[in-house]
Amino acid sequence: MLLVVDVGNTNTVLGLYRDKELVRSWRLTTDKARTADEWAMVIHELFSLCELHFPDIDNVIISCVVPPLLNTLETLCDKYFKLQPLVVGPGIKTGMPILYDNPREVGADRIVNAVAAYAKKPSSLIVVDFGTATTFDCLSKQGEYLGGAIAPGLSISAEALYEQASKLPRVEICCPPQVIAKNTVNSMQSGLFYGYVGLVDGIVSRMKQESRDSPYVLATGGLATIIAPHSQTIDEVDNCLTLEGLRIIFERNHVV
Repeated sequence: MLLVVDVGNTNTVLGLYRDKELVRSWRLTTDKARTADEWAMVIHELFSLCELHFPDIDNVIISCVVPPLLNTLETLCDKYFKLQPLVVGPGIKTGMPILYDNPREVGADRIVNAVAAYAKKPSSLIVVDFGTATTFDCLSKQGEYLGGAIAPGLSISAEALYEQASKLPRVEICCPPQVIAKNTVNSMQSGLFYGYVGLVDGIVSRMKQESRDSPYVLATGGLATIIAPHSQTIDEVDNCLTLEGLRIIFERNHVV
């Protein structure tokens, strides 16, 4: 079985594939202080819930945007899985031309999403990933990575409002009952939520104008299912996009 690991700044998502089938997936809090042994304990507990064991894992691929954790996860793979993981980074075969000024600057998660999106729908695309930061990535009809945009994530915006405005509380991120709110909590939720919907639609619309095309818009990430129903530009949500991209990239690099 193939274990795919996507390490983000806020969450780490694990996926378990049997051939092309995603058997299980888990979302964990990313903890930079967690040791390899602690990672092993957590994964062992998750595996035990579905009667899996470390020897069941034949291969591992990792996408990591938190550099201090990469060595920890490589140690985990060596010590407990007896494997050397494939790490998404410079030199790896993605099958996608990266038309960035410096291709090494593009985050591994953005490339993984792009590969999965184009495999899913080979056409002009915009991929929106709602993570700690929200990323917007543009792909050409020919499957080229053209570039994109990075905005502060909705959770970061909410936390900044709470920390910088003395009298404002920390609020849950959700769609408020109405835009014209009648209390402080709902007022904050209205500004955060609908302001972010506007940000997404504004950036996507400008990207469509600039590309002089009609790209299909795929969204993924933790808040995609909350934002998408209120967006005028998002066509589809796929919460397994990153995991699927890791599986595809592994297959393109794996030599039997």
